[in-house]
Amino acid sequence: MSEKMKKHSEDLSFSFSRWFRRVSANTPTTFIATVAIIGYAIFLFSGGLYTLVVQPIMVYPYGSTVLFLYPNLSMQFGGDTIVTAILFSLGFFGMYSIYQSAKSVSKPKQAYMLLIAGISLLTIAYCFLEVAINIKISGT
Repeated sequence: MSEKMKKHSEDLSFSFSRWFRRVSANTPTTFIATVAIIGYAIFLFSGGLYTLVVQPIMVYPYGSTVLFLYPNLSMQFGGDTIVTAILFSLGFFGMYSIYQSAKSVSKPKQAYMLLIAGISLLTIAYCFLEVAINIKISGT
C-alpha cells in the first residue's frame, strides 16, 4: 500500500510541477493586455477615480423624475460615471468594428456589415455624449 501511495504522490508532484512551470512561463497575451489598458482608460475617462475618491450619490430623485447626470460641470453623480463608461465602451466597440471591417476585405458583405455597425455605434456614442455634455453645461 505504501508503494502505491508513494507512486501516486510522485505523479501528483510531477503533474503539479509541470503545471506550475507552464503557468509561470506563460506571459499574458497581447489581447488581454490591450483589453486591460482600454478598460483602465475608459474607467479614468468616465470619472471612475472621482467616484471612488469622493463617493457621490448614484442618482438624485428630483420630483417625479430621477437625475442621472449632475446638472453642473463641477461635480458628478455616480450615474454620470456609469453612463459615460457605457458610452465610451460603445464608441470603442464601434471603432473596433470599423477596424475589423478593414481587415476582412476578402468578404465584402461581412466587411460592409461591420462597417455599418461600427459607424452606427460610434455615431450613437458621440451623439449621446454630446447630449450629456450639453445637459451638464446648460444646468437642466
